[in-house]
Amino acid sequence: MSTPTTITVTGDSRYDVTVGRGLLATLGDRLPDAARKVLIVHPPTLAAAAESLRATLVGEREVLLAEIPDAEAGKRIEVAAFCWQVMGKADFTRTDVVVGFGGGAVTDLAGFVAATWLRGVDLVQVPTTVLGMVDASVGGKTGVNTAEGKNLVGAFWAPTTVVCDLDMLDSLSRNEMVAGFAEVVKAGFIWAPEILDLIEADPAAATDPRSDAFRRSIELAIDMKARVVSEDFREASLREILNYGHTLGHAIEHAERYRWRHGAAISVGMVFAAELSRLAGRLSDDVAQRHRDVLELLGLPTTYRAGAWPQLLSTMQRDKKSRAGMLRFIVLDDIARPTVLQAPDESLLFAAYQEVVG
Repeated sequence: MSTPTTITVTGDSRYDVTVGRGLLATLGDRLPDAARKVLIVHPPTLAAAAESLRATLVGEREVLLAEIPDAEAGKRIEVAAFCWQVMGKADFTRTDVVVGFGGGAVTDLAGFVAATWLRGVDLVQVPTTVLGMVDASVGGKTGVNTAEGKNLVGAFWAPTTVVCDLDMLDSLSRNEMVAGFAEVVKAGFIWAPEILDLIEADPAAATDPRSDAFRRSIELAIDMKARVVSEDFREASLREILNYGHTLGHAIEHAERYRWRHGAAISVGMVFAAELSRLAGRLSDDVAQRHRDVLELLGLPTTYRAGAWPQLLSTMQRDKKSRAGMLRFIVLDDIARPTVLQAPDESLLFAAYQEVVG
């Protein structure tokens, strides 16, 4: 087993994010000592792995499994209610623990279930995808989707620990790996440009879970997220920068009824945000073009359909990131220099969208 890396999220809810290999075998030692019952929330694709994980934890603890639909289909209030039902029948107490074992949608749902059962029980996140490791499992944002939009119902609830076992990534498909890497690219543009250098130097190595470049990129992205949420847990100021590319990206996911991977939508959203930055006079042509170049090196989409703009604008206006009815976008003044553009004129938004029409 390689030496694990520990990244600490500080602030009122301090916890560690551990990155390495062979970590699942140590999960029992990382659960809260007082927990007598464990609920493992997992998708169908990880049913066998969840059963194996359960077998390593049984003994003094009672381990329950809750299989939920894969991807965004699992982030529904009906699915949360199913988990609550399992917990209720098992007499799940405030000292027991929920484990989110899966991708970002699973950790979002597991976190929401933990935050709401008995007004909050312990949560341990075990992300099994790139997206889950660098974004969804770190930071304490939990939530479910509604017909009106993504993550409109949720809570801030910090885990007690996050375990990122890189062994879980070895079996991911190339499409899944690359889609998750969009959030890593985001970290490169808003905080850690070394990530962009690694991708440009060798995109194949940067997305190979066995390479040093891959692990370095993952750890840089997690470290960025940890530093941001340590300072601003409830998104009062600095944490807003993590929404780079997400305002349009979430609208695209909604328009596609979540058939697009999150990372694919965020990839287009970042190109849009870069073009918005450029047209607002904040960002150079070269840096805006670098967005397309880096994302296309990874095979991520950088364009979207022309006729979708009215629907996308309507969805963005309902986005939870809006304030007092005014749209807010995270834009760049340069690489690693994010800022807020508030209430941009609709003509500017439309012009930026034309730059991503394909």
